[in-house]
Formats: sequence, C-alpha cells, structure tokens
Amino acid sequence: MQSSLAADLADLPALLQATRDYAVSVLAGLDERPVAPAPGRVAPVPLPAGGAGTAGALAEFQRRWAPGFSGSAGPRYLGFVTGGTTPAALAGDWLTGAFDQNGSNRSGSSAAALEDETVSWLRDMFGLGPAHSGAFVSGATMSNLVGLAIGRQWIGDRLGVDVARQGVAALGPVTVLSGTAHSSVYKALSILGMGRDALRPVATLPGREAVDVSALADALAALDGRPAIVVANAGTVNTVDFDDLRAILELRGRYPFWLHVDAAFGGFAALSPAHAHLVDGLAEADSVCVDLHKWLNVPYDSAVQFTRHRDLQTSVFQNSAAYLPAVSGDPDFFHLTPENSRRLRALAAWFTLAAYGVDGHREIVTRAIDAAHRLGERLTTIPGVRLLAPVRLNVVCFSVPADVPTLVDAIADSGEAFLTPTVYEGGPALRAAFSNWRTAEADADRVHALLQKLLP
Repeated sequence: MQSSLAADLADLPALLQATRDYAVSVLAGLDERPVAPAPGRVAPVPLPAGGAGTAGALAEFQRRWAPGFSGSAGPRYLGFVTGGTTPAALAGDWLTGAFDQNGSNRSGSSAAALEDETVSWLRDMFGLGPAHSGAFVSGATMSNLVGLAIGRQWIGDRLGVDVARQGVAALGPVTVLSGTAHSSVYKALSILGMGRDALRPVATLPGREAVDVSALADALAALDGRPAIVVANAGTVNTVDFDDLRAILELRGRYPFWLHVDAAFGGFAALSPAHAHLVDGLAEADSVCVDLHKWLNVPYDSAVQFTRHRDLQTSVFQNSAAYLPAVSGDPDFFHLTPENSRRLRALAAWFTLAAYGVDGHREIVTRAIDAAHRLGERLTTIPGVRLLAPVRLNVVCFSVPADVPTLVDAIADSGEAFLTPTVYEGGPALRAAFSNWRTAEADADRVHALLQKLLP
C-alpha cells in the first residue's frame, strides 16, 4: 500500500476527528463568514506525485480554497432557492460516504429498501397517493427529465409507438403546453429529442405567472385529439405562483394529456396549513418533480421524482445486461432513472425525516414563509422599492431604484447576504428566496437594513 494511504488508514480515527472539528468550526462561523464573496483567483498547482496525506490535503484546502467558498449553508444566502443541511441530514450524508453503498440495485444490501421507505415517507408528506412510486435523482432538472421521458412514452403508447425502442422520430412532433415553464423543462426537452420548440407557451392570467386554464383548453382543443404533455407549476421561480391544478385536471374529461407538475420547491406548501390548498390535485398528476436540496435542507445534489405509471418508467429506463437483474415487480433503481451508478442520496433525507418528522419540517417551512413575508412588508418602507407580486410563499420579487447588477455586487461585497437578479415582465428585478432551516425573521430584518443602507 502506498505510504500516505497506509499512514491514513492507520490514523483514520484522528483524521476523521480533525475533519469533524474543522467542519464544526466552519458551521459555527457561518454568521461571520461572507455569504457570497467574490472568489479570488487561486493559482493552479501541478498534479501531486506522492501526495500529502489527508492532513496535508485538509491544510491545503483550508489555505487555498476554503476562503473563497460561500456561506451558502447559512441563513442569509437567499439566492436561487437554496436550503442548507440540517444536522441530521449532515450526519446521514457523512454515513452515505462511510458506507458507500451501490444504490442502483437490490442485491446484497438493504440500501434500496431504505430508499423505498424514504420515497414513501416523502410521498405521504406531499399528500400523494399509494399509486405514486418514485426514485431519487440529482435535482429538479433530472426529475423533470424523468417525468417528461415517461410522458413521452405515454404519448407513444396512445399512438401505437414504442418510443423507447423505435425512437422519438417514429413518434412525430410532440406538443408540450405550459404557462411559465422553468428553464430546466426546455433543457429536458432538448435532451429527450422532443426539442425546445416542442414547448408552446400558453397565456397566463393577467399580472400572474399562473396559466390561464381557458387558454390551455383552447390550446388542447386545437390539437384535434392528439395527446400532449401539460407541464403545470406548483410554485414558479420568480413569484411562487401556482397553477390551478384542479381546473387543469377537469380538462382531462375532454382532452388527452399527460400532467407533469413541477413542484420543485412549491410542493412543500403541502406542509403549511395556510398554503396546502395551493397543491390541491397534486395526487392526481401523472408525474411530479420535487427538489429536496431546497426546502428539505439535505445536501446537494438531491431530488425525487414521482409517477403513477411505473410500467412506462421501466420501459424507458430499463437496462438489460447479463450481469444485471431483469425488470421485476419491484425493479432495481437502475431500471427507473438515467443513472446506473447511483449514490445513496436517500440516506440524508431519511435521517432528516427520521430526526425531525413532519412537524419539524413544517416548522422550517412556516418559519421561512414568515421571514419572506416580513421582508416583503419591510421593503415597502424603502422609497422606490416595489414588490412585483404578492409574497405568496417564500420568495420576495421586487424592483429597486438602482442598477440591479451593481446592487447585486454590493450586496455580495457586504458579506451580509446574497440575492440573485431576475427579469420579471421585461424589467430587471431582485428576488430573495427563503428556504434555509436556520433562517428567521431577524435575518429578514438584516437584509432589509442592508438594502436600506445600499439604496439611494
């Protein structure tokens, strides 16, 4: 065994303790750590020949790379829609690496059964029914891709085409309808061969990002009975607007379509008694996307996909080889997702659900909603700042009397917070997304004070 590797094996407990101590110091210092510093240039070094061992690597990381890492695990990283990592999820993630299970199959380990249990817990948490099965994937983009791939197979089934065998060319043009589709939907359509142009935007309600269901009905009627995919939103990125899922479902009596619901973070509205009505009808969707490294606060990368059509899912993703088990009634996960090699992402989610339950995660969700509403209310006291939409859930979208890119840089340079820019109704805007398990109303007050200081 190479000398550095042999020394690390002999000293493994002390090395893990040193790593643990350093991780604790990082987490303890999040309040003082710049939330999103402009990373300085780190001079590259040659590939090591012998290596410095774990202790040397840890020291070099602390010296060269750690100073440029963001405080995204902390409470005022409000860019994108980013959660942190609960203590239980962090413990689960550490053990994921320690056990290093092959999460792709059911032989030789109970890892797949743990993923089954975790998916069933999540299904119950989001109010889905027993007909929904699911699997862990890397993020909302992959979850949307899986749902749309199954929807593509469903359309083929309706038209007498096995897309998985014959290819998308045998299917002909596919129509995908949506009011305010996330960019990942376009990306998924490109990967799946349906093409970005397959998505036909449907008119939204006045002043909203929610689809106009009457316009959707007209678009479906224009297809003359040809099956389509409808992508509904349970929480848009800019304003967390929700499509009326019940009204969309009522169209099924007249038109054939696969309903995919992008509930990347809006699905967590199911945990809030005041907002659960926003996802009414989710249980009747054909496929559902939920991102877990957002509001469940598990480490990147983690999401779950659900569908009521596992038979079609295995038609798309099955992998046949002499050394692999065939599709069975309880298929291996490599028959369900694009990846053959799968990290056991479910373990971190299992830990946080086992540790805090529905009640704990409901408290995280409601606290984030309260913080978002508080910031929204306080922003109205700053001259020139205008809310561009009501604070429906956990995102505050607003315009400012300043150059947005310059202000974004100033916010980041302050070290106090991180917000991301966007475009809403053709104009520049800022958005603050609250989903970290540590965030409280006091953090909203600090962001408000910072904006008050920076704006003219």
